[in-house]
Amino acid sequence: MAFRQNDQHFSTKALHVGQEPEQWTSMAVVPPISLSTTFKQDGPADYKKYEYGRSGNPTRDVLEKCLASLDGAKHGITFSSGLAATTTITHLLNAGDHIVSMDDLYGGTNRYFRKVASRMNIETSFVDATDPAKVAAALRPNTKMVWIETPTNPTLKVVDVRAVADVLKDRKDIFLVVDNTFESAYFQRPLELGADISYYSLTKYMNGHSDVIMGALTTNSDDLHERLRYLQNAIGPVPSPFDCYLVNRSLKTLRLRMEQHQKNSLEVGRWLEKHPAVESVLHPGLPSHPQHHIVLKQCYGHSGMISFYLKGKLAESRKLLSSLKLVTLAESLGGYESLAELPYLMTHASIEEKERVALGVTENLIRVSVGLEDVNDIIEDLDQALRAAVKC
Repeated sequence: MAFRQNDQHFSTKALHVGQEPEQWTSMAVVPPISLSTTFKQDGPADYKKYEYGRSGNPTRDVLEKCLASLDGAKHGITFSSGLAATTTITHLLNAGDHIVSMDDLYGGTNRYFRKVASRMNIETSFVDATDPAKVAAALRPNTKMVWIETPTNPTLKVVDVRAVADVLKDRKDIFLVVDNTFESAYFQRPLELGADISYYSLTKYMNGHSDVIMGALTTNSDDLHERLRYLQNAIGPVPSPFDCYLVNRSLKTLRLRMEQHQKNSLEVGRWLEKHPAVESVLHPGLPSHPQHHIVLKQCYGHSGMISFYLKGKLAESRKLLSSLKLVTLAESLGGYESLAELPYLMTHASIEEKERVALGVTENLIRVSVGLEDVNDIIEDLDQALRAAVKC
């Protein structure tokens, strides 16, 4: 079995959409960084395109056009962080509205829905969206948004996006958001599968260099775009022009990076499955994954994300992570360098322990973002750390 055939023009879009030299008086091949916070007007409220940096910026426009093209979308909108994008989406709702969310998801999203949106009288129901019937059962008359993450963070569950979209087909008052951070627009395009909004922490794979914090949304809905664009300006969570320049630069190598992330992670995943210190491996690209059949029909591949359960408890997990030499113990993911972390104590510590454990975020769950180093060096480092942690 193989993944879906990807868009053969993806790299061309990443290199050229929004980059036309003719838009600059200098005819620059590389889009310049426009740092100006304000723009000269021909008369009071008489201006050609740009008025004030929060409302619009040439460098940001270049990036947003390119992002939209990669997702097959009409519109792209960028924000100062992934959570700033989450906040802006949630501002589409009113007090008294209801959200249905995937239960296993990024800790920051979970915290925002539970601890912040709830203060605005917006209630969230968390369900296992790998079963679309549970999404259907959780819907209420006041449900206005369904939020799914696939693959999930950190247990890499996969949600059938089209099946969830079909559940919502008779509820035109509900929009579907898919957090596509783990796959990037190269390996999965949620809008093709029925989602209304594709969401990204650009901080991760889309930028891929661990040097920018930014978020983005893409959509084909003119109505959602108009409302989100208004909120982007009204709330003000816009990214800096320099950060937009960096992400635009990074998109040029997205295909190459993602292909190598996939190659390395598959090799590491297969190796981990055979390691005596490992209880089980979670990798959507491996046949052992419980939703592997869904991955094959809706994804074009899988990134460098792997999670695995160590044979041991907290002491062994600490020993493993402290023994790593090449792989860095750090939060975040999707950069060129390999990172490992313990979600139980790190990225998901804000979630109540009982809920964490119920979701599978246990003391012995290790999350690895497999980078672009030589795969044999990555495996060698993991092997020595595993053997230091678990006697086998």
